[in-house]
Amino acid sequence: MLKNYLVDKLIELALLEDIGHGDVTTESIFEDKKASRFHFLAKEEMVLCGTDIVRKVFSSMNSDLETNFYYKDGDKIQRDTYFGEVTGDVSSILTGERTALNFLQRLSGIATNTLRYTACLKNSGIKILDTRKTTPGHRVLEKYAVKVGGGANHRFGLFDGVLIKDNHIDAAGSITEAVKKAKENIPSTVKIEVEIRNLHELKEAVKAGTDIVMLDNFKRDDIIEACKIVNKRAKIEISGGITLEEIDSLKRYDIDYISVGALTHSSYNIDISLKIGDSND
Repeated sequence: MLKNYLVDKLIELALLEDIGHGDVTTESIFEDKKASRFHFLAKEEMVLCGTDIVRKVFSSMNSDLETNFYYKDGDKIQRDTYFGEVTGDVSSILTGERTALNFLQRLSGIATNTLRYTACLKNSGIKILDTRKTTPGHRVLEKYAVKVGGGANHRFGLFDGVLIKDNHIDAAGSITEAVKKAKENIPSTVKIEVEIRNLHELKEAVKAGTDIVMLDNFKRDDIIEACKIVNKRAKIEISGGITLEEIDSLKRYDIDYISVGALTHSSYNIDISLKIGDSND
């Protein structure tokens, strides 16, 4: 996942943003190299995510730094658990600390949040999908965190999937016309999804040969009727402000996907510290 040029650029920009022309605090205190060991501490229960990018951050600071985690991405970490360490030059560690923690806290937060949603759908066959409502520039990382938390990725960007939305439909004149044009101009292996606003549009989309229909902000009674209309002729995705409290009630519908923008845009950062010294202190 992290063998991606976008990740390298993110690290470069994040360090430049934080360090600028130099870490005046650390440089004024530590004039000579001094070896030390720091430990990562989970201050709340979490799903670990972002270990590779933390290694990259510290190796970008100093190739001699050694970062080791006792757990892997996707593991559940209990509160007050030391789960990794970084050793080497104290100045390099202190200067890269905040950037490393920012990535780790954010990605672990998304993974932890996603697990809460996916746990509600266990054994249902319904997949939780993310959206493109991500932090600009951070999508590759945030979508990775969703997968670590047990969710699935919707399209990564505009380039890897056809999703015909309301403005496409209105500009094209109809769902039928928009789907027809898309089929004429994309490879046959690419699936076509259409955002549906009402049951009339749903019937038109199914007749046009849509692969996936997205029921946007549908009322619960309309979802039941929509499932009858589709009758397995297309995959069904539910979207539109789905909350964690609602997820369990959606299991009774004959649907395939639930897309949740909140996986990324409303996740909070997990509280993680980097502590110097022995982990038993």
